[in-house]
Amino acid sequence: MNRRAFKMSRQKQRGVAAIEMAMLLPMLIAIALPVYDFARNIQAQMILTNVSREGANLASRALTTFPVQTIMSSLTQTTPPLNMNANGMIYITMIVGNNDCDANGNNCTGVVAAQYRWTGGNYYPASKLWNCGSGGTSWATDGTGSCTNVPSVSTSSPVVSTLQGQLWDGQVVYVVEAFYRQPPLIGALNLGFGINTPALSPDLYAMTAF
Repeated sequence: MNRRAFKMSRQKQRGVAAIEMAMLLPMLIAIALPVYDFARNIQAQMILTNVSREGANLASRALTTFPVQTIMSSLTQTTPPLNMNANGMIYITMIVGNNDCDANGNNCTGVVAAQYRWTGGNYYPASKLWNCGSGGTSWATDGTGSCTNVPSVSTSSPVVSTLQGQLWDGQVVYVVEAFYRQPPLIGALNLGFGINTPALSPDLYAMTAF
């Protein structure tokens, strides 16, 4: 094979490779982006789980010593690369075992004694435990992030289903909820033949009671 023929052969091979890459590239991207989205969600969920666990631990030990906003802000310092200020929220709810207890302290139902939300966030999902704003309660405007007008612990206090039947009369538990909104980079994909990739939820959540 002379030099000219060899050169033409090489050019044809390169042309074929370029066409193959152009055909395969969209498929590779379609596979890579969902995998990347899934990895981002796993990372964010692990961070939220850690925040809720550490928050519940700190709340049970330090809520009477340090301002609740100091505790929440400290927790958010551990969350990079998540942008908690723009897309995250933390709630701390104090639950006391009170209702429906028998003489032996069995079958106690948890009631809300206090609830706080982080004031440094700009994302406001509703607490899945109990929503401040019902029964005459409202969020304070003094920067404490506390829910005002929560009734003192009694049979008329707001009841929650968390830990129902597991709290004795007077037992105090702190529940920390961590929220984060992370829209996926790519939604569900139609792969043809009636096959669709699952769409990841943008709303992530973790809760720990301590």
